[in-house]
Amino acid sequence: METKNILSADILDILFEGRNKMYGAYDLRKTYDKRIAYSLAGTFFLCLIFVVGSILANGKKKTAPVEFATTIELENFKKEEPKQELPPPPKQEMPKVEMARFTTPKIVIDEDVKPDEQVKEIDELVNAKIGTIDVKGTEDVGVVNPPVEIGTGVKKLSPPEDDIDKIFIVVQNPAEFSGGTDGWRKYLERSLNADLPNENGAPAGSYTVTVSFIVDRTGAISDVKAENDPGYGTKNEAIRVIQKGPKWKPAIQNGREVIYRHKQNITFRVAEN
Repeated sequence: METKNILSADILDILFEGRNKMYGAYDLRKTYDKRIAYSLAGTFFLCLIFVVGSILANGKKKTAPVEFATTIELENFKKEEPKQELPPPPKQEMPKVEMARFTTPKIVIDEDVKPDEQVKEIDELVNAKIGTIDVKGTEDVGVVNPPVEIGTGVKKLSPPEDDIDKIFIVVQNPAEFSGGTDGWRKYLERSLNADLPNENGAPAGSYTVTVSFIVDRTGAISDVKAENDPGYGTKNEAIRVIQKGPKWKPAIQNGREVIYRHKQNITFRVAEN
């Protein structure tokens, strides 16, 4: 390199004076500062995207989990009237039957016979029983009367009517989900689309659907219907989830399975922004 160009020359030009600059090392060192600047700028841009994305995700509207409550309508039970015991029937005395004393015949003087030792005439013994004493009463007609049946004083209740096809609302043991109350709650939370009202543009608030359905004697669910419609797809969503649910434990009344109608409230909540 000429002396006049040394002061204005780059350090790389001095190092690579007389060397092959096309080999690659020269170009790498020449563009080092530029590559560092590009790397820093790219890293900063990626961090900026990550921060902005996190802010947008946290600012998104959130929907509260679905709540549900079981509503059981109770009917007024008819208070059973105490059984009235009938007073015992009056004691019936058996009518006295005329009885004649049997006297053993003896051969004695007439003056020595006492009145109670006199032998009865045949006519007096025809309609009387023979005994050891004399009793005044009705004539003995030779008919044996049946024994008098004495009542217990308690009425026999007629058997209940056949209610095999009756749909009960109030029973001794209501129908129950096979996994209990906790299992039913988990099933609803897992199966319901809690964000449905929010997706359909529902404003912030609560949307409760009252659903009733029949649990038959085998535990199968049928006749699922909603008694109200808060809108935004909540009615159809509640019906859909219950219709596809598994079998329940049937209701019990008087020791046997019966058909039972169950009511279920399902509440969708949309939170404010």
